[in-house]
Amino acid sequence: QVQLVESGGGLVQPGGSLRLSCAASGSIFNINAMGWYRQAPGKQRELVAVAHNSGVTNYADSVKGRFTISRDNAKNAVYLQMNSLKPEDTAVYYCNAYVRVPADLSGVNYWGKGTLVTVSS
Repeated sequence: QVQLVESGGGLVQPGGSLRLSCAASGSIFNINAMGWYRQAPGKQRELVAVAHNSGVTNYADSVKGRFTISRDNAKNAVYLQMNSLKPEDTAVYYCNAYVRVPADLSGVNYWGKGTLVTVSS
């Protein structure tokens, strides 16, 4: 089992910045990737950014150039630096860890409880 705890959400004005943090604990040795998803009211959850153990990162087109995902393996943590925030970035942001056992064909996703980011004047 993997436990994920997010922090760093809050209210910010358009054009401002926030840094989200997520710390993983438990059976962290089989984590293959960590990332961030978000969900706005009435909308489906969407991928924001993901960082694989290989160092490869992927971003949603809507956040490229504004958001940066990073990993700290020593701390089992993942971060999301969000700059030039827009009202459309308003959502609950969820930390994600993808876990795969070598003998298993498929992996398992673990989720944090979420942290609310509100971008408004």
